[in-house]
Amino acid sequence: MPPEWALQDWIWIGFPHDASLWLEDLVPAQEQIAAFANAVAETGQQVRLVVRDAANEARARELVSGAVLCERHAYGDIWLRDSGPLVLIDGSGQRIARRFGFNGWGGKYILEGDQTVGASMAEAAGLPGDSMDWILEGGAIDTDGTGLVVTTEQCLLNPNRNAHLSRAEIEARLRGDLGFDRVLWLGDGLLGDHTDGHVDNLARFIAPGTLAIPVPSGPDDPNAAIYADARARALAFGLTVRDVPSPGRMDEAGIVEPASYMNFAICNDVVVVPLYGSWRDADALAAIGELFPGRATVGIPAQAVLTGGGSFHCASQHAPAAG
Repeated sequence: MPPEWALQDWIWIGFPHDASLWLEDLVPAQEQIAAFANAVAETGQQVRLVVRDAANEARARELVSGAVLCERHAYGDIWLRDSGPLVLIDGSGQRIARRFGFNGWGGKYILEGDQTVGASMAEAAGLPGDSMDWILEGGAIDTDGTGLVVTTEQCLLNPNRNAHLSRAEIEARLRGDLGFDRVLWLGDGLLGDHTDGHVDNLARFIAPGTLAIPVPSGPDDPNAAIYADARARALAFGLTVRDVPSPGRMDEAGIVEPASYMNFAICNDVVVVPLYGSWRDADALAAIGELFPGRATVGIPAQAVLTGGGSFHCASQHAPAAG
């Protein structure tokens, strides 16, 4: 699995369609996802906006530029990082799709189409591949391209995913199915994250051996201890750690939201960063820009997308260039 900053041929992005899931946030979430798609397409990279049906495509076409392609698939929610295929490069330099089991993040959200959309996307893209016999979501792992993968114990060791597999057996499957030879285990993910601690909300590789991790914002930051634990584990593993501000405490009706700038999407010429109306938005955008000096850094409001449980990285899946 190449690192996300390696050359990509295209990126899939899921477009919200289900009013029963999004309620009053459906329209603003559609607008924010469309802004994400447009920001990437403006750089010349191919964007495949995944839409549910003709009506959903017509709505998307009202919001996106002509440079954005629409691709119809049956899916429940937009989180293609988890339900879509993981695209790898094989020994001959060709792309292959690995499709893992998906059980709605431990049985929390079982929606029609989410178990089959990965195969549908891979088939439409002409990607050969295999279906794996265990549960794994793309947002649960991140790699620096050297064979190192970072994940969290809270997610991959959670009994609601693969209760029959031990830590050693999961490491063996990461090695055999995805080519990883080293695993950095972080502890818990963010509070309020219904994915049970996906690492793409907590820590992201930005270069070989270099991991970006948030620093707390304000004395009431609900994830301060989680950030500190992740930092200590990364440093003990021998990694370089770069700082990115957290949004601080974000509440919705008294419930802590898993808002994170770490859910940025790395594309060929741009890094798209979710913004939340926090006093740290500008600082985070500047900090992430320093991590990717060869790319433009674009901040897009993501408060409505967050109500669905994720952000721009969660809603997308990329295909690395072959060769």
